Amino acid sequence: MAERVKPDRRFFLGAAATTLTAASLGMVGGVARAGEKSSLRAPPATSRPLPPFGPVQQIDAGLLNVGYADLGPADGPPVVLLHGWPYDIHSYERVAPLLASAGYRAIVPYLRGYGTTRFRSADTVRNAQQSVVAQDVIALMDALKLKKAIIAGFDWGSRTANILAALWPERCRALVAVSGYLITSLEANLKPLPPIAELGWWYQYYFATDRGRIGYAENREFNKLMWKTASPKWKFDDATYGRTAAAFDNPDHVPIVIHNYRWRLSLAQGEPRYDDLEKKLFARPVISVPTITIASDFDGPAASGAPYAKMYSGKYSHRILEGIGHNVPQEAPDAFTNAVLDVATSSS
Repeated sequence: MAERVKPDRRFFLGAAATTLTAASLGMVGGVARAGEKSSLRAPPATSRPLPPFGPVQQIDAGLLNVGYADLGPADGPPVVLLHGWPYDIHSYERVAPLLASAGYRAIVPYLRGYGTTRFRSADTVRNAQQSVVAQDVIALMDALKLKKAIIAGFDWGSRTANILAALWPERCRALVAVSGYLITSLEANLKPLPPIAELGWWYQYYFATDRGRIGYAENREFNKLMWKTASPKWKFDDATYGRTAAAFDNPDHVPIVIHNYRWRLSLAQGEPRYDDLEKKLFARPVISVPTITIASDFDGPAASGAPYAKMYSGKYSHRILEGIGHNVPQEAPDAFTNAVLDVATSSS
């Protein structure tokens, strides 16, 4: 059994975030089943030496040539770690080496539109609807000859991980999902929210306009604002942001981001060939694989997990990280790593 990692106290700064912070990226939260919720506090971090993060490799996988970091033994239990927006693989720059040092194979891909990942054909639609991003991960697993893996993620990555577990449970050994069950319902997204929540979605309405598309393309400081909004207590430096910001120079980044958010609001069409998958997702499928969900201050009053606990029918637990914002694996890497190690144990 792999050794658990001791979380680092410096990542836990205390106090709860406001409702506005929780709503700012359009997330929902929830509570675990009775007796299964845990609120984590952090002892000092492990000091053992870790393998380096990287280098980035490339592989043809479905519609993409995917850039990915691959750490740990080739025959170790595989874990696929998925980032979100506006982040990149460096959200796992500590988690992946921690998992590798515990004997796991940690695979961290750039999603379509990020970093060194490229479309293999100029004719491919720059589509970012939810089922497509999940199929990219299945294609990557096929290319790497991975029959099954633990899937873990946050933001877009959490949504994608949930989708893999829901639609392809035979490929998902277990799941770690920040902010819980994030599978999108286009019908639900058409319903107005309370004004304070709508204010938190300002950037999505901005992206719905040509002004927003142009503004996002021209101002790379936009995403630094999103980092500060989503993680107000995370004191990242310019070098940390700069490593990730380089991933936004991908030629397809802006089209992918804009399409994703417009699609969620039914302002952009998906591709008909994915309609059957989307219909399954709109039906809110229950996830049966072993799962740990994680909430943080970002989730605000929804951090308890209650609304989505019923969406997980297998072994399930829910954890709350106090003083942490949205970028959980980078802000609290040891706690995130422990979740992966624990869910791996529960799926053995």
